[in-house]
Amino acid sequence: MSLARPRIRFTSVMLVMGLLFLYVPMLVLVVYSFNASKLVTVWSGFSTQWYGELFRDEQILSAIWMSLRIAFLSASMAVCLGTIAAFVMTRYGRFRGKTALSTMVTAPLVMPEVITGLSLLLLFVQMAQITGWPADRGMATIWIAHTTFCSAYVAVVVAARLREIDPSIEEAAMDLGSPPMKTFFCVTLPVIAPALVAGWLLAFTLSLDDLVIASFVSGPGANTLPMVVFSSVRMGVSPKINALATLIILTVSLATLLAWYLMRRNEAKRQQALKGAVP
Repeated sequence: MSLARPRIRFTSVMLVMGLLFLYVPMLVLVVYSFNASKLVTVWSGFSTQWYGELFRDEQILSAIWMSLRIAFLSASMAVCLGTIAAFVMTRYGRFRGKTALSTMVTAPLVMPEVITGLSLLLLFVQMAQITGWPADRGMATIWIAHTTFCSAYVAVVVAARLREIDPSIEEAAMDLGSPPMKTFFCVTLPVIAPALVAGWLLAFTLSLDDLVIASFVSGPGANTLPMVVFSSVRMGVSPKINALATLIILTVSLATLLAWYLMRRNEAKRQQALKGAVP
């Protein structure tokens, strides 16, 4: 009696191929970040010298600090504006201009970045001519530009969550005497908190990764990390870029593992609470 061979499923093969396609280039990049050679495609031995060179590069460190500040401020402001827009789109009844407002809020999602960057550049130039501000394009203009298109992503994420909430929960809180503002902070906000966090993280990532729009609205001396990396790659890939990318991959991986651990722990606590509540 012969044993049947295990069948290889097509979906399993495609899954493995997809994972290899995504992660093998990253693995190669990590390996070559420890290359002793100045040529990124020629392996000449193990070395960590490029990590030291990276931390001694003032231009890259300054760009990282500027990108992190802009991404944090842009994501925070985008959450505020996007949440307000989401409430208008989902909680307000029919009013004149609602369709146009919804279209304008979501327009940056499908608008080419070149068009968005050019339009914002023309806006800042006209404002400087009329009001004298901004005199120089820099961190402030990049922050405004990133907030503009990040707010659209936050609005879509929060609006999707708001549509899933049963309005009767908020109505019951107000029937019991809770003012609208207290109802929002004590009832609505905890329910949409995961969407706010997801929108903030999405906006932070988009701002940190943006190159096209920042190139239009930035000025001399205001260089974000993608702009510095792009300019250095155009002159030839430096092993320092491999080291920088490796550190970014490590940071993202650790953050993802931490988020997974916290979610798993909270889910375990919730399951224990449910088991304790069942008689």
